[in-house]
Amino acid sequence: MKRTLAVILSVFMIFALAACGNNDTPSADNTTKQPPASDTSTPESPDESTSGTEVIPTEGQTNGNILIAYFTMPESDGVDAVASASRVVKGGEVLGNTQFIAQAIQKTVGGDLFAIETVQEYPGDHDNLLDFSEREKAENVRPELSTHVEKMDDYDVIFLGYPNWWGDMPMPLYTFLEEYDLSGKKIIPFATHDGSRFSRTIRTIEDLQPNATVVKDGLTVTRNSIVDAEGDVNEWVQSLGITK
Repeated sequence: MKRTLAVILSVFMIFALAACGNNDTPSADNTTKQPPASDTSTPESPDESTSGTEVIPTEGQTNGNILIAYFTMPESDGVDAVASASRVVKGGEVLGNTQFIAQAIQKTVGGDLFAIETVQEYPGDHDNLLDFSEREKAENVRPELSTHVEKMDDYDVIFLGYPNWWGDMPMPLYTFLEEYDLSGKKIIPFATHDGSRFSRTIRTIEDLQPNATVVKDGLTVTRNSIVDAEGDVNEWVQSLGITK
């Protein structure tokens, strides 16, 4: 009788333990994991205005591999929203001639604007500027630049703009072209002038960057046609097969 009772009690305990085991909470390894909040948030945009660099991107632009680098020298004497030989006024803003064309290119094709600037200041008076730039050319000076492209490898196409001074590029362009290795990149020149067009500056660019592809069908705009040149810029850029 005692043995029978012991068997019955043993069977009852086995069923009770089994029931308790079915009510256990699942372990963490069996739960569905949710991604952390940072995985679904919008990443912050990097700061474009790093020290010594002035790369201005187009908002929403799609051609992030394009750089529009330019040197401009608007004469500052008498700047009162009046155009001169080297500057243009649009919407009350005074712009250098080459700067104006560079901005027109950016509107057409996107890309990043980059102003080539120097540590030294150039004369604001027209005659003094001519004399100063002539001495720089005669002495083959390489002016120190105050702005630099920190991620040049990110660009495949470089629009390169400058005024024609004394039948040549301004000397800061020599500094710029000697600072970077543009091998494998496409360089597209554009220039503002007073009748000399490119002179031999395209050949000079080829000499300074022999492993780059320099487009010979560049754009030149006379100083008297700057304000009305946006249509020509758009047509020229489209002829290159580069669009937004």
